[in-house]
Amino acid sequence: MKPLLFALSLVGAAAALAAAQAGPAGVQVLRPWSRPAVEGTNAIGYMVLANRGRRVDVLEKVESPVAASVEMHESAMAGGVMSMKPVQMVSAPPGGQVTFGPGAYHLMFIGVKRTLKAGDQVPATLSFASGARLKVSFAVTSGLPPT
Repeated sequence: MKPLLFALSLVGAAAALAAAQAGPAGVQVLRPWSRPAVEGTNAIGYMVLANRGRRVDVLEKVESPVAASVEMHESAMAGGVMSMKPVQMVSAPPGGQVTFGPGAYHLMFIGVKRTLKAGDQVPATLSFASGARLKVSFAVTSGLPPT
């Protein structure tokens, strides 16, 4: 009986940890990835921000120890010209998702402090209006992004 109770407590602890990584409001980060970048330049971060909760949540800030700063940007095509502008926040609708990818929202890791090579990881912390703070690791790849 004791081994069964121990196993059940481990399952409960694992479920609690998984919920904490998803954030208290149910926000999850899926497929975070980046491209190689040379020290002192900028790197880019892509991901899918999924809101499994019942309320809108807003990504307000991103920080990374490998960059001087991190900005959220939005790309848009206008008159045949692609432009990019910083945004202060990105809303994730309840039960929906927002894609950070080429030609859309993306993160700019400004002034990377070390060269990022394929196989490296870029740690970041995402802060949301709900109070959720998610630690994420962006996989650096020179090939196809993770699926």
